[in-house]
This record gives sequence, structure tokens and C-alpha cells, in this order.
Amino acid sequence: MSELLPTVEIESAVPATATVIWLHGLGADGHDFEPVVPELGLPPGHTIRFVFPHAPRRPVTVNGGFVMRAWYDILGFDGPVSEDAAGIRASAAQITALIARENARGIPDARIVLAGFSQGAAMALHTGLRHRERLAGLLALSGYLPLAATLAAERSPANAATPVFLAHGEIDAVVRFPRGTATRDRLVQLGWQPEWHDYPIGHEVCWEELRDIGAFLNRVLPARP
Repeated sequence: MSELLPTVEIESAVPATATVIWLHGLGADGHDFEPVVPELGLPPGHTIRFVFPHAPRRPVTVNGGFVMRAWYDILGFDGPVSEDAAGIRASAAQITALIARENARGIPDARIVLAGFSQGAAMALHTGLRHRERLAGLLALSGYLPLAATLAAERSPANAATPVFLAHGEIDAVVRFPRGTATRDRLVQLGWQPEWHDYPIGHEVCWEELRDIGAFLNRVLPARP
């Protein structure tokens, strides 16, 4: 098995009883969403550990083969024909290994949220909806559903009722708004009841969105007595 992905971590003030594994977007790194943690409105003394992995570096076809941090190659923009299935599945295995590391540190799957932005959101959905043990929740910002055609056959019964938070900017010019609503609609068709949020923004996050994320985390990762 390959080495674990390098990560940036923010520990809670007291020993952690829950973890959020937050996956960055194309070309960014694990530091990208590190600054948002204080803006989530989490209660003082929360016990959530935040883990921000760095994706591997790889050439990205649509960017002229330029090497950057990416969870998978993007071969084109014409849907499933252009999906890098091998890269998606390889990154899913690496994310699953990070979940296993949290298990070894005393955090059960049911106290872990997979989160992500853009390409990271795609990976959070792909990995979490197929994960064999129930997770606390999935959080996908400005993303989409990769390998959607295989989800019905590959989805995990353990995560059939896992809370899913979907958010998208109405004027997103990178992952366009209809891709977000199509992801929502596909999940509904398959029996999930995603919590949907849209905002009058582009391919970014806003203050209101961060507070909505914090409320979701407080709900699915309640403090333990």
C-alpha cells in the first residue's frame, strides 16, 4: 500500500472525538480551506479534528498537461466519456486510507465527515457514497457527481441515509450551476435526501455558506457529553 497522503491538520482544543476530512479543489492544496475553520461558528470547546490532505501531483490534460495537485486527470468537458475512472478510484483508495488512520486514532466512521470543494467535492461524494461503513455526513461544495453511471450498482447500503450537504454558486463559471442541480437530482432519484443550498456567487464560498456548513457539522457531529 502506498504512503498516506500528506495532510494539514487543525486539532480541537480538547482531544478529538470527530473528524472532518476536507478535500481541496484542482490546483490548490491542503492549506486552501485551513483558514475557514474559525469562520464556521463552531461552539467553543468543540472536539472536531480537521484534516486537509494534499492531492498527488499529476499532469492535467485540459490544462495542457501541466503538473499540479489534482485528485484525478480532467480529460475534457464532455461528460462520462472524458472521466479518468482509474484516477478517481485511486484517489478514493487514498482517502479511504485516511479514514482508516482516523479509526486507528480512535475516531469511528460514524464520527467522520467527508467534505470537499470542486474536484474535492466530487471525490467526497464518490468515496463517501460507496464507503462500506456509515459516515456522519458528506459535504460537497461547488462540485458534481463523478462516475455517476456506476453509483446505483456501487453505492453502499451503510450510507443510504447519510446526511448530504450540497452547495453551489448560481453564477459558477467553472462547475456550472446545472451540474450541481443534476447531482442533487440524481441523488434524490437514488433515494438520498440531500440538503441543498445555493448562493448568488461564482466558484467560491461565501460567509453565509460557511455558517450553513457550520450548522450542518454541529448537527451531524454533536458534542459528546
